[in-house]
Amino acid sequence: MLKRIVKFSLHLRGIIIALACMLVGYGIYSIVRARYDVYPNFVEPQLNIKTVAPGFSPSQVEKLVTTPIEQALAGGVGAEKTFSKSMQGISVVKVLFPSGSNIYRDEQAVSQRLAQVAGTLPPHVHTPVLMPLVSSIRWVTVAAITSKTNDLRRLRTVADWVMQPRLLAVRGVSEVAIYGGLQKDYRIEIIPGRLIQYGLSVKQVLIAARQATGLVGAGVVTTPNQAITLRVHGQVQSLKQLGQTPVAAHGSQVITLADVAHIRISHLPQVGAASIMGKPGVLMMIGQAYGTNILHVSARVKKTLASLKPVLAEQGIALHDRILQASDFITTALHNLVDSLLIGAGLVILVLVLFLGDWRTSLISCLAIPLSLLAAIAILTHLGYTVNTMTLGGLAVAIGEVVDDAVIDVENITRRLRLNALSTAPRAAMGVVLAASLEVRSAVVFATAAVILVFLPIFGLGGLAGRFFAPLAVAYIAAVLSSLILALTLTPALCMTLLPSVAVTRHDAWLTSHLKRGYRRLLTGVENWRTLVVALVVVVTLAGLALLPLLKTEFLPRLNENNYVVHLALVAGSSLSQSMAVGNRITADLRKIPYIRYVVQRAGKPALAGDVRGPQYSAYQIRVKSLSPAQSRKFRADMATLIKKFPGVLISYNSVLSELINQGISGSGTPVAVQIIGNQFNAIERATAMIAARLKKVPGALSVVPQTASYAPEIKVRLRYRQLKRWGLDPLAVLASVHALIRGHLVGHIYHGTRVWPVVATMTPRYANRIAMIGRLPIHTATGAWIPLSDLVRIYEGRGFYLISHMNGQRARVINIELSGTTAGQYVHAAQDAIAKLHLPAGVIVNFTGSAEAAAQARHDLLVHSAIALLGILLLLFVVLKHFNNVVLLLINLPLALVGGVLAAWLCGGALSLGAMVGFITLFGITLRNSIMLLSHYQHLVAREGRTWNVQTAIDGAVDRLPAILMTALVAALGLLPLALGSGAPGREIEGPLAQVIVGGLCTSTLLNLLILPTLAVRFGRFAGRR
Repeated sequence: MLKRIVKFSLHLRGIIIALACMLVGYGIYSIVRARYDVYPNFVEPQLNIKTVAPGFSPSQVEKLVTTPIEQALAGGVGAEKTFSKSMQGISVVKVLFPSGSNIYRDEQAVSQRLAQVAGTLPPHVHTPVLMPLVSSIRWVTVAAITSKTNDLRRLRTVADWVMQPRLLAVRGVSEVAIYGGLQKDYRIEIIPGRLIQYGLSVKQVLIAARQATGLVGAGVVTTPNQAITLRVHGQVQSLKQLGQTPVAAHGSQVITLADVAHIRISHLPQVGAASIMGKPGVLMMIGQAYGTNILHVSARVKKTLASLKPVLAEQGIALHDRILQASDFITTALHNLVDSLLIGAGLVILVLVLFLGDWRTSLISCLAIPLSLLAAIAILTHLGYTVNTMTLGGLAVAIGEVVDDAVIDVENITRRLRLNALSTAPRAAMGVVLAASLEVRSAVVFATAAVILVFLPIFGLGGLAGRFFAPLAVAYIAAVLSSLILALTLTPALCMTLLPSVAVTRHDAWLTSHLKRGYRRLLTGVENWRTLVVALVVVVTLAGLALLPLLKTEFLPRLNENNYVVHLALVAGSSLSQSMAVGNRITADLRKIPYIRYVVQRAGKPALAGDVRGPQYSAYQIRVKSLSPAQSRKFRADMATLIKKFPGVLISYNSVLSELINQGISGSGTPVAVQIIGNQFNAIERATAMIAARLKKVPGALSVVPQTASYAPEIKVRLRYRQLKRWGLDPLAVLASVHALIRGHLVGHIYHGTRVWPVVATMTPRYANRIAMIGRLPIHTATGAWIPLSDLVRIYEGRGFYLISHMNGQRARVINIELSGTTAGQYVHAAQDAIAKLHLPAGVIVNFTGSAEAAAQARHDLLVHSAIALLGILLLLFVVLKHFNNVVLLLINLPLALVGGVLAAWLCGGALSLGAMVGFITLFGITLRNSIMLLSHYQHLVAREGRTWNVQTAIDGAVDRLPAILMTALVAALGLLPLALGSGAPGREIEGPLAQVIVGGLCTSTLLNLLILPTLAVRFGRFAGRR
């Protein structure tokens, strides 16, 4: 098969070269149409379901709304996990699906179940709504508006009716969440005394208001020749017209709304607020649609905001459009990684030119780099992957490998052409090129297969680790396979075209010839002092491996971006104004940190989003300057000091992407989270208090804060049924009256062009906003009498549920833990020991989640799948090397590589991240490849050329393979050197440790492999034809 492919490529080399040119064009086309992102979509496929239940308490929402939805979705839609939150008037259920699940099919299945359960929900509960699909980076832009001349109601009107429609019209934008400002409404504030004076009920007022704001189509008037639309102009358009609406008539006296209520323009109750650099304003968070190109969406949003800026400026409104631009970090990260790729490729080309010493051979070898990478990008695009830092990292790792196939082929063809020219009976050039290519091709194919097998454990990673690193493995394998195909086709074709006429006069390059002579002398010396050399290698290897337990384990390194999120939580029941007041103090302290450019606070929740955060919760969006390593350490120290200054209030701070990753791991934004799961609230609360107190004493905890308390102060209203019977009142009617009078009742809308304003009927503020006045609310009885609400109900202060969280249908609490000066793994180990000594209530289950758990699971997955892959590699090596001794010789190279990787990790910070572990896997593949090529060449010398297996043959074979082995190692190491040296820069945080491990391991494995393997092979190798 291989012979046919190579022979076809030699005979029709013009077609092969033309196809290569077409590949370049298609690769460039794929780059242009590719989707770009900073990381792969690391969020699990998920659907969020929001259900509004006006007036329902959290416990009612849990029992009557959340639980039926959870039960309807259990088992039948393929969900992996479910999380839910029940709060006053709202339920949000999050459904997570396994990785690789078809989210659109899942969405259809969930929609069908929701349609079934909607009919079983209580009256007045809204239909469950599926929220927009979520990508890993939800918000592409955060913008805000402030003004010195316009009030908050005017700013909110501009945001709702000028900016939001324009932004939602941008292709790729799925939502605009708006915080702050005052949403305009028309308010009918009923005066209880006037109702009593005129003998009217609240119901009559509400009916009149609905009729005044109602809108009815009149239909069509048909004539013999025309069908004419009949349009009726009658809906109220102003406060005056609304006030003139009749409610009742007493004789000749007509009682209007203005007679029984104050009619004015007001605003809806605030559920969210925002401040920009300490000044009140309106904040807009612009979200991208699922599966869109974030760079394109961000560019369109930026263009739209730029077009709005002069329009807003004319109205005295300042637009702040640089608070968060997700594309900034993505662009920086991709540029950094592309720079590393280009510098690495340049170093690779320099090495090839120095070693090969001829522009023709260098050109043939170097062409493998762009062609293989372009082919890999085309494959990735076709498979639906984005171009991100992980896929580019896979291509960077593959640079050394993609050129290796061509180098081996070119080097062997050149050597065979030169030997053929010196032969007394030279053969035809095509036959020599064919034979030389096939001579190394089987070994290269097997070596490539071994490398692919080495990478298979990465596909066995589950959870977020798998979603992160699988694209890297796909990119690497696509590039290596593309390189192999090019080496089978294009490389022989180019060699046949360019080399036969010059190979006769060519000798080894100056660098290569000097290296070969020096290497031959070195091998002779090693052979003479083999016992001492082997002993030194063993000592060095053992010393290096002894450092392995000293390395700290971590899931992912710190991501160095310029956008941070700080979280603030007051006690449950705190008002929005209190959150903003405390927030202003924190904002002032944040602005004193010299590295911070922007501080934006958002409190509560946006009106229309599926968010259940209460008014006691705030988040700060912080934009910092580009920091040096020293400034970054100072910034973290300042932030740690600030958190300690507000104990129990500031929960955590993190970079935006790090928080998203933590949320993908544990559901919270902190690196460690403790889940307390059970069925009894009292037991969960006691366990939470005990665990939180103990965790605060564990070293390394910067903050230990339970999520919003389950309980909060509330005013309880208990019906007195005897009194209701006495006055002939329906319990539900009384509760409805309380709801309408306190919360307000939406009675209609007033339309001005395309703008729609709600009309709300409620009691005057003295009743609605004062606890003492609630009992004085007048209730109209069936007999026409008016009695105070306190005669019908018992009103008292108490404590009730504020938030009820579920995990897979069970009640749960979560404790968020922010760390300082320790790794998540170290802290979790100490925390588990501390909690084990507690006597927790029966029926309570404690789980640790976060990066420590994810790292442990990833290590377990890697080890298990690596063991399986190792069996496959051993079988493959036995097929190639023909003898068990040879397989053992080859495996000796693995600890030699491991020691270099461990030393590199120890010198570069002493942390072993998941990226570094993947680096070890890659390193083993590269080193196996070099060893296979050397031992396969020994087999060829003995079996095909009839050489006697002895010390001289071993030295000659090693000298023959020296250029290829050195070039392979050098191009792989130098290709990754910019990435290793730039570790920690944006876009290189994850791949940097990976590159450091590979570079360090290649240094030791190549050096020791070239010195030790020939000596050991002489004594333990078994090759066919040995005498």
